[in-house]
Amino acid sequence: MDTLPPSSGASALVHAPLRGGVLHWLAGFGFSGLVGLAILVFWLFAALAGPALLPAHLVNLQASVVYAPMDGMHWLGTDYLGRDMLVRVVQGARYTVGVALVATLIASGTGTVLALLAAASGTVLDAVLSRLLDTLTSIPSKMFALVLVAGFGSSIGMLVFTAALIYVPGAFRIARSLAVNINALDYVTVARTRGEGTLYIMLREILPNILGPMLADLGLRFVYVVLLLASLSFLGLGIQPPEADWGSLVRENIGALPEGSASVIAPAMAIASLTIAVNLVIDNLPGRAARER
Repeated sequence: MDTLPPSSGASALVHAPLRGGVLHWLAGFGFSGLVGLAILVFWLFAALAGPALLPAHLVNLQASVVYAPMDGMHWLGTDYLGRDMLVRVVQGARYTVGVALVATLIASGTGTVLALLAAASGTVLDAVLSRLLDTLTSIPSKMFALVLVAGFGSSIGMLVFTAALIYVPGAFRIARSLAVNINALDYVTVARTRGEGTLYIMLREILPNILGPMLADLGLRFVYVVLLLASLSFLGLGIQPPEADWGSLVRENIGALPEGSASVIAPAMAIASLTIAVNLVIDNLPGRAARER
């Protein structure tokens, strides 16, 4: 018997649930959440593909008028060396977004793993990890960062390590508080009774039940890392010339502040828009209101 080819209507029916699911998920953000998500996606795209899409004549532009105003040629004016500020902001997004994202993933991932291990293993390991990380928490974060970067240099790897080390204790504290409560529930006790090991308890019983709150904490921690790295760059201990992140761009063009030039306002607004966008997305995560109720 000949088989009939699938009709276009059947194909549309297959893809319709997928499209409907995506649209339903996006609708759960609300208006402000969608605005934040759009800004966040824009900056992620700028960090990943923006430098490759910049016009070559602006990237290779030789020094022109210093602190030139915004016009049709230079949409965000020029910096203290006459370079196009739009190019500098897009190129700086690679370091501001990229370094902060890597450091945040390391900090949240390490803190969550240690918290799961502490909650599932027992009181001795829990106490040791808690006291060690409390020691790090007692040191002011910016002072700790200044000491590490000033002592070991301000390479990208060192900046990632410094930011991750500073924010591991906070991620550990939040994950541990959630994991300890889950660990005391009946179904975890039943899993232990039937002989399940520590790794199973961590990954199959506790982790799925704390994943939502930890993703929200990941977004907040990303904001903290962005602000920390921007402050280090503003002090001259972040990304070094000729490369620059947004904090470095503010420091380099601080002389244009009395004139209100876009060369100092644009990177500052970029930092503000990124942090506000992340907070809007976190505050409007789909299903958050239902979980809170």
